[in-house]
Amino acid sequence: MPTIPFYIERVTVLSDEALQPLVDDCVLNGHNMVRRLVQEWGNAVNQFHLPGEALFIAKADDPIVGVCGLNVDPFADNGHVGRVRRLYVHHQYRRLGIGRALVQTVIEAAQGRFHALHVRTYEPAAVALYEAMGFTPVTDIDRCTHMIAVKQKP
Repeated sequence: MPTIPFYIERVTVLSDEALQPLVDDCVLNGHNMVRRLVQEWGNAVNQFHLPGEALFIAKADDPIVGVCGLNVDPFADNGHVGRVRRLYVHHQYRRLGIGRALVQTVIEAAQGRFHALHVRTYEPAAVALYEAMGFTPVTDIDRCTHMIAVKQKP
């Protein structure tokens, strides 16, 4: 499997123009999560600004090739439960470890603030990724298909 250099950074300002190629790829592949991310950011519904929240992008050279966010889970009745949001990697950059690195970055960012992370996905590749990273399938939590306990910093 070829490798490419990439890096992940936390963002607090989101450029619609810089994300447009990722939005286009996402839509072409039958998904809406990146378009929704841009819309929710633009209308201030979700800008990942609450305590403990963060948005991360992955870049290979200049283009943004992936995105993943961490929110307080709006569906949980517990402020110490986070939610992995809007994970997407451009189809040309999949199977290179970018999705795994983004999710790992979210898990690390959750330490010290959240006790658990929830995610909802039915996409087979995403299910495989989350389960390989230690997320457990759940059926008894509303709007959640997988969860993981967050190890706390010593």
